[in-house]
Amino acid sequence: MSDFKGKTFDVVIVGSGPAGLTAALYAARADLAPIVFEGPEPGGQLTTTTDVENFPGYPEGVMGPKMMQDFREQATRFGADCRWGVVTDIDMSQRPFRLVVDEENELFAKSVIIATGASAKWLGLPNEQRLRGKGVTACATCDGAFFRNQHVIVIGGGDTAMEEATFLTKFASKVTVVHRRDEFRASKVMQQRLFDNPKVQVKWNSTVDDVLGEDVVQGVRLKNVLTNETEVLEDVTGVFLAIGHKPNTDLFKGVVDMDETGYIVTKDKSSFTNVEGVFACGDAQDHTYRQAITAAGSGCMAAIDAERWLESQHD
Repeated sequence: MSDFKGKTFDVVIVGSGPAGLTAALYAARADLAPIVFEGPEPGGQLTTTTDVENFPGYPEGVMGPKMMQDFREQATRFGADCRWGVVTDIDMSQRPFRLVVDEENELFAKSVIIATGASAKWLGLPNEQRLRGKGVTACATCDGAFFRNQHVIVIGGGDTAMEEATFLTKFASKVTVVHRRDEFRASKVMQQRLFDNPKVQVKWNSTVDDVLGEDVVQGVRLKNVLTNETEVLEDVTGVFLAIGHKPNTDLFKGVVDMDETGYIVTKDKSSFTNVEGVFACGDAQDHTYRQAITAAGSGCMAAIDAERWLESQHD
């Protein structure tokens, strides 16, 4: 039997990426004794990232898993209780809120911080997953600088793909945008900016059939969806997916307000959701920036909001 079973906590944090662990740090320092359920991917997306060079405080860069371990150790140092476990059910119809972990262990929370993050959409190719962090990535802002003077591809046709491809031209010698249709769905302004850039070429009506390479990306095989002909780009060293993200918020559907794509809606300049006592932070509610530093900042906000809200309940 889990030692938290049946207990009531001031703060329960669902998720353990930069947002969740920063929330845990601040809540612990406020003597709220938070318990964190780390979810199916402890540490979040950063655990699948190699070098992180854009997070303040790591002048030499840091491996993603190491950074998240540092976050976790700092939070637990102040008393956060970080647990393996997945919250599988939640009842927010009355307070304290009822949560079920791993489908059998029930506990209660006076407040809940949702920090479940989002997951990049992938193509589903075996080599794509094998080479994640070794040339395959879903974040140009995070990893673009590693591909100076190299040929990279961007997969997608929306505004995000246009932004990622344009950003990558600052570093790469050549950027090939691969799109399965014969026109982009991105805004005309974003398209024109892309077309005006001499470093960019477009492969229309094409999909990535395979990612090539043993230890790192060493090329891609493209397939024309109209002719079924294949083509190998042997000099490609980076594959950037820009086909969207999916927030990991299914558990909270019908409970907290979300936009049409599943991102939790928070009240202006805060982490408050429409449910009193429930707060959201990180990529579960941020579809704009999606950076570790912004996730951490919003985790800080959620912990402070929760602390002040809990204090108000005693007034």
